[in-house]
Amino acid sequence: MKRLYALRGAAQCLNQDDDIRLQVSVLYDEILKTNGLGEDDIVSLIFSVTADLNAKNPAAALRQSGRAANLALFCVREPEVLNGLERCVRVLIHCYLEEGAKPRHIYRNGAEVLRPDRTA
Repeated sequence: MKRLYALRGAAQCLNQDDDIRLQVSVLYDEILKTNGLGEDDIVSLIFSVTADLNAKNPAAALRQSGRAANLALFCVREPEVLNGLERCVRVLIHCYLEEGAKPRHIYRNGAEVLRPDRTA
């Protein structure tokens, strides 16, 4: 039996089209692999980006990488917070996993500082 879960992740990126595409793709792939998740189990993805990342929308980057073609994707701007982590893309994935699964959240490429308690 499956139930709805929410998976979190984040990565720092350079403000460059190719690096945003790379970091978002690697983050997405790692979340799926670590949680044994297939795209058909995903309900939606919400990305947020810090104001200093404006070279590429991470939702568009994920689609352009050949992933998430049939998924609901959305992107918002992260609130500006004093001393907040710069150049950061965050993701929230709503998905179905087996009941009792232990969701694994992925923070990488400098974003580990956001949730050291959740870093794999």
